[in-house]
Amino acid sequence: MKLLLTGVDGNLGGMAADYLLDLEPKENLIYCGYNPDSLKKYADMGIETHVTNFNTAEGLVEAFKGADALALISMPFVGPKRQRAHKNCVDAAKEAGVKKIIYTSLVNAGDETNPSVEKKDHIYTERYIAEQGLDYIFLRNSQYAEAMITNYFTYVKMGGPLTNSQGDGLMAYISRKDCAKAVAYALHRAFEPQYDHATLNINGAERMTISTFCQIGNEETGNNVGYKFVTDEENYQIFDAMGVPRTTDGVFLEGSEAPFSSDGMVTFAQAIREGKMDLCTDDFEKLTGDKPITVREMFADQENFQIGDRHSKDD
Repeated sequence: MKLLLTGVDGNLGGMAADYLLDLEPKENLIYCGYNPDSLKKYADMGIETHVTNFNTAEGLVEAFKGADALALISMPFVGPKRQRAHKNCVDAAKEAGVKKIIYTSLVNAGDETNPSVEKKDHIYTERYIAEQGLDYIFLRNSQYAEAMITNYFTYVKMGGPLTNSQGDGLMAYISRKDCAKAVAYALHRAFEPQYDHATLNINGAERMTISTFCQIGNEETGNNVGYKFVTDEENYQIFDAMGVPRTTDGVFLEGSEAPFSSDGMVTFAQAIREGKMDLCTDDFEKLTGDKPITVREMFADQENFQIGDRHSKDD
């Protein structure tokens, strides 16, 4: 059984690659990414590697040949460009004879009333995979806790309350490390009967408001960050002032503490505020056998739970 992991040069994919090494022998693995330098360490271990760029279909079928299951780590850009990249990957996987796709989606992606702009790409990809007649596991991830931990420390440095438009909405924040573990286990267990055409909600340990999130952060770090609610438009203006582009077609500042587009972040906050993201299940524990890392544990070890740099091949 050959298991193929894409995006190993990214944050999530790189972690998933390491988890997979503990679950599968190297001869069962194929690792793909756009950055040859990131692939070298795996090639040196004897793992089959291929340079892939989903912005073009060229070379993808050849790279995917021999794989039984493929994990598609969603691209970090938003809109038609991401949908096109995902389609290129799915089409090539089908042509190469891949039987199953594991896809990193978004919590509540199937809800038409979910206002998140990110959701549009995820539900497009989910539907496209299903329409091709491929087996699948859709991993619908909650929001990365790391994004909000980094955001919390931004406001520590600024000396002000954490400010956004999510209000009292609930979110079961999940560590990106746990999302990566879910990808690895989904590949490892891909052909078990209970994961035939499966949709899993990869949620954190408990639902909480952003005010509670800040309170836990304060208790674990000794800081005193409150929460301030603003409107969606005011939220856009805050990101504008930080130099954050409104869409992923914009220019991202190197080392930005908010390496996402403000369209994505503001509509995500709106979705949380409107109760569209408040799922909390035990799907992660059933898949991996582990309980998710808690927000308190992440704040206690905050140096290892920051969002990090943006990785993408956008052209």
